[in-house]
Amino acid sequence: MAMRSSTATSLLSRTLRLRATSSPPLLEPSAHRLPRVESRAASSSSSSGGGDPSGQEPAPAPMDSPIKVFSDLRGGGGGRGGGAAIDAGGSARKPLSLWPGMYHSPVTNALWEARSSIFERKMDAGGNADAGPQTELLTKRPAQSRTSIVYKFASDDILREQYRDPWNEVRVGKLLEDLDALAGTIAVKHCSDDDSTTRPLLLVTASVDKMVLMKPLRLDTEVKITGAVTYVGRSSIDIQIEVTQVDQDGDVQSDPIALTANFTFVARDSVTGKSAPVNRLSPETEREKQLYAETEALEKVKRRKREEQKGVLEKGVHKLGAEAERLKALLAEGRVFSDFPALADRDSILMKDTRLETSMICQPQQRNLYGRIFGGFLMHRAFELAFSTAYAFVGQRPCFLEVDHVDFLKPVDVGDFLRFKSCVLFTQLENKWQPLVNVEVVAHVTRPELRKSEISNTFHFTFSVGSDALKNGVNIRNVVPSTEEEARRILNRMDAEGLFD
Repeated sequence: MAMRSSTATSLLSRTLRLRATSSPPLLEPSAHRLPRVESRAASSSSSSGGGDPSGQEPAPAPMDSPIKVFSDLRGGGGGRGGGAAIDAGGSARKPLSLWPGMYHSPVTNALWEARSSIFERKMDAGGNADAGPQTELLTKRPAQSRTSIVYKFASDDILREQYRDPWNEVRVGKLLEDLDALAGTIAVKHCSDDDSTTRPLLLVTASVDKMVLMKPLRLDTEVKITGAVTYVGRSSIDIQIEVTQVDQDGDVQSDPIALTANFTFVARDSVTGKSAPVNRLSPETEREKQLYAETEALEKVKRRKREEQKGVLEKGVHKLGAEAERLKALLAEGRVFSDFPALADRDSILMKDTRLETSMICQPQQRNLYGRIFGGFLMHRAFELAFSTAYAFVGQRPCFLEVDHVDFLKPVDVGDFLRFKSCVLFTQLENKWQPLVNVEVVAHVTRPELRKSEISNTFHFTFSVGSDALKNGVNIRNVVPSTEEEARRILNRMDAEGLFD
């Protein structure tokens, strides 16, 4: 025990000396060089212990220094020495409030290391909670926030194993976690300023628009994710991310885009908690101007829909009557299951019989740089449960197709009791060659001591079934509600999907 105490004291002393003599530079995105995913073995030639043997402080990293990703989770290089590896105690140089949990993927850790260097620079220079907010907004270009990560699965055995699912494809849940981390890093870069005396903003994921997986992601070639800011409001930042992978045969004519995702972050003052203005955006290229215009038009549509929903009760009497008829039709078969179970349709199943549930206590290792459970982790856990639900329902491995719009309604903190409840909401069987299974996952923040439970997030995932399973005669049942509340959830989801338009 005494030896451990001595080692800890030595490490703390060395950490304090490092903190007193250096502060990590602001990491800027590269316009010409892409961040590369590499194993520790590949980087060992550039650094053996994380420190300069000469005792001299390493030169500041160039502005186009790539984000380093280490697949063995022992440390990243986003903060110092041009991305050189640091030793196991090196991460202790950061303030405790900036320590992200080590549960997350190597890509997430590398992105957070890059992001934390911005916060660290401000804290080292005196920018803290007592400092004032940013008073003068900057105008930034999308290129200033653009960031890319390349997964070199073909050459990095350790990284490939960390992302491999049982069917030798990329784990989608783990990828969703990385997408959120990348979007958060991009948002931080856009909102940062050159004044180290201003306090950083609190940036949280507000929503994720529909993400559609256009083709399976393989582990025998590179995968690249790239993102940049496309539009900003007063306190919101819209970010588009693309996941690309070249086809196995190397056909450059085919579209390499495998998935596109749109994230919306909102800025809050880290002291008052109120919405805070963000830097302006000035698109330059024709593509950037097109994305700006498209996102601006979409924002106007969303605002109009919100205004229309406020007046539904005033002028929606006819609509309510039509909805009552739809509810009655949906509940008709469910009542047969309740009243005459022997006569119920054997090709149908009650929604309540498709349910699965999991629960957890949110641990410190799962927190982000702000000390809360970050949105990517929630999406990861929700996807894993949705996949299991579809698997148990179909009886065959499901094929993920898309995740619909997600709103993050309530922050989740370390220590929260989190419950995920899932069910198959409905199925679409019109196309016999691509039947669809719609799975709903609801995340509840539960407080047993207060006898209280609140919904944090609602996720909707869509799965299908592989062609081989369909050829072998897999039968997918129709899902029917047994209560009015279940029927309303189905109707709301169908309306959101536009199935009644």
